[in-house]
This record gives sequence, C-alpha cells and structure tokens, in this order.
Amino acid sequence: MKKIVSFFAIFAIMFSMFAFPVNAEEGIELIDSLYDYTRFQGQGVTINVYNWGEYISDGGDGSLDVIAEFEALTGIRVNYTMFATNEEMYTKLKSGGANYDVIIPSDYMIKRMADEGMLAELNYDNIPNAQYIGEQYSGREYDPQNQYSVPYMWGLVGIVYNTTMVEGEVTSWSILWDETYAGNILMFNNSRDAFAIAAFRLGLEINPTTEEEVAQMAELLKQQKTVVQMYVMDEIFDKMEGGEAAVAPYYAGDAITMMEENPDLAFVIPEEGTNYFVDAMCIPATSQNQEAAEMFINFMCETEIAAANAEYTGYSTPHMLALEALPEEIRNNPIAYPTEEVMENTAVFTALSDEVNASMDIAWADVKSFDPKGNSMLMPIVLGVVLGATVLVLWQKNKKKKKVNY
Repeated sequence: MKKIVSFFAIFAIMFSMFAFPVNAEEGIELIDSLYDYTRFQGQGVTINVYNWGEYISDGGDGSLDVIAEFEALTGIRVNYTMFATNEEMYTKLKSGGANYDVIIPSDYMIKRMADEGMLAELNYDNIPNAQYIGEQYSGREYDPQNQYSVPYMWGLVGIVYNTTMVEGEVTSWSILWDETYAGNILMFNNSRDAFAIAAFRLGLEINPTTEEEVAQMAELLKQQKTVVQMYVMDEIFDKMEGGEAAVAPYYAGDAITMMEENPDLAFVIPEEGTNYFVDAMCIPATSQNQEAAEMFINFMCETEIAAANAEYTGYSTPHMLALEALPEEIRNNPIAYPTEEVMENTAVFTALSDEVNASMDIAWADVKSFDPKGNSMLMPIVLGVVLGATVLVLWQKNKKKKKVNY
C-alpha cells in the first residue's frame, strides 16, 4: 500500500518540475534542468548498470520507473542487472567476465577497487547534480577527494524480528545465537556483514587487522550454525514477510519495506552497536561509455529521481533537496534517519589488507562448510578451491598493481 501512496506523493513533487508528454515513449522533460540529456539521442548508445537487488524505483506498485524514464529522456538503452553482495560484484569485475558502465558498491569496496585501479576518475562537469549531496556523505575515508564515487544511499544494519514469534524485547546481537529460536534464525550470506556481527558480540573492531581476529569471529559464527535456518540476502524478503523465520539481521531500508508488507515485523539497532554504510555510484575503469555513464549518475541525482528512489526503496538519501522533498513521516522515521545517539554507536567498514581479505575468504568458506555434527568430508575440498582462487587473485593484483594517488 505504501508504494502506491508514495507514487502520488512523488507525483505532487514532480508535477512542478516535470512536463509529461502525451506519448510516454518520448520521455519526460526536466523543465528546471539546464543539463543536456539529449546529446546521445539517435546514437544507439547502451550502458550496463550493475546494482543491488530491490535498490531502485522500478515502476512496481505504481511507482516511478526510473530506468524507463532515463531511456525515454536520453535515448540511451540501459542493461540493468543486479548483484547480491559486494564480494559477488567485485569478483565478477575482477575476473573480466563482464563489462559495466555504472556500479553501486559500498564504501569499503569502493576503496578496495580504487586502490586496485578498477575505477575511473569522474568528470564532475558531467555530474553537476552531485552538488546536492550532503557534505557529511562526501570526502569520506573510502574516497577522500571524491574522485571515484557519488553517494547514492546510506543506512544502518540491525535486527528484523517477528513480534508474534519472538518473546520479550530484542536488544542484542546475541539473539542470533539463541537456541530458543533454532531453525527460525536467518543470517547474512556475505562474509563482511556476518563477521562484523561476530565482532560486535566479541567486542572486537569490525575491521580486523590480523588473522587471529578473523579466526575468533569465524569460531563464533561456527557456533551459530546449529540455530541457523538459512544464509540469505534478497531471499530474506519472502522469508520474513511470509512468517517463515523469526529473526534476521539486515539493512534498515529493506527492513522498512518488509515491515510494510508484514505489520508483525519490527526492527532494532542492537546495543553493542552496528555498521553504518554508504553506497555510491561509480564507473569501472573498463567502461567504454564514461560520458553516458556520468549522464546516468547525474540523472540519479535529479531531486525528483533521488526522492523517488529513496521513498520506494526505504533507504536513506544523502541528497539534501531530495530529503526535503520526502513526506514528513519518512523524514521523521527513526529507522531511516536515526538519532545522533544511535549514530554515535556505529562503525564503518574500511578496506582490509590483502592478507586479512584472503584470511576472511578462507574462514568464511570454512564457516559455510562447517558441519556441527562432524560430517565435514567436503571441507578440505571447499577450502582448497577458495585458497587457490585467492592466491590467483593476489598474484594477478601484484602483477598488475596500479598506484592510486589521493
């Protein structure tokens, strides 16, 4: 229901800014924009965009179809595909198996890819709308000079739980190890988020610097295996909305969406603290359409488009004018826009060293293959494959290493 209502809220905002032609295929006209969105018309340009799942206003439930509007306005065709984790996206680009023009990684992965020469420097003459990104989201550790990225969304990680299945108040990450809910607990299916939760429980930093710290986190995650129903990413929507699990860690923006679909769900930031992340739009160094890619990024930073994306996805916008354009109930939602007190108890991911990255990859494979009943015949095979792949990546990196200046 919310997304249908959202359409009318966004329409009211857009009415004063957009002129809608009679033929929708002709696209929209941004009356107040001085940006030339027509310069690629008729040239047969196609860009490949790689984004997280459930992370753009796609026309569902009466919302704005952002990709369709961009294509109609610019004449640029968009091949839009999705990934589930930063690591999946990184591996695909690193292998050279696909060519993308716009990607939307998280902060720590942007730093890693920039250090490895995998990202193109942006030409901000083609992205004037980047000026509307709040200062608090720019110039951060992962890209201090804003050379490679334009912030897209931000948020926190917390616990989603079903109030009809969980007794009492949820306050701690420890519930994800609670035997009371064995078989009804979901867990992140990506190493960085999973290890961070273990770090918070152990009182460790979420950015390990030694293999010993990684090993401690991995051991705690192994202990959790007896209660985990499934390791999930986008699968969490069906599981939690359908009442098929009691509790799970996930991102605040998606928690809002799930809570709208199932009013029995609630969300909490654990008392031990949590991860604060920024996801940003980048252009891979291999892109053959950088100017068109920068046009797409600028379009995503149009106030009306940024507001539509934020309201549809539930995530928090770093675009200051878009934030002002959102309905008051969204701006005042403490899940999307937490208090300063909550924000003070957060930590950000940073890029790990090659050695620690390799250690975490191996440890995560060990966790996933670990059988608490002792049936671990496949474990050496899995670890061997992961170790071999990690060694190959490190060898290629050392061979092709490129210095990046900040």
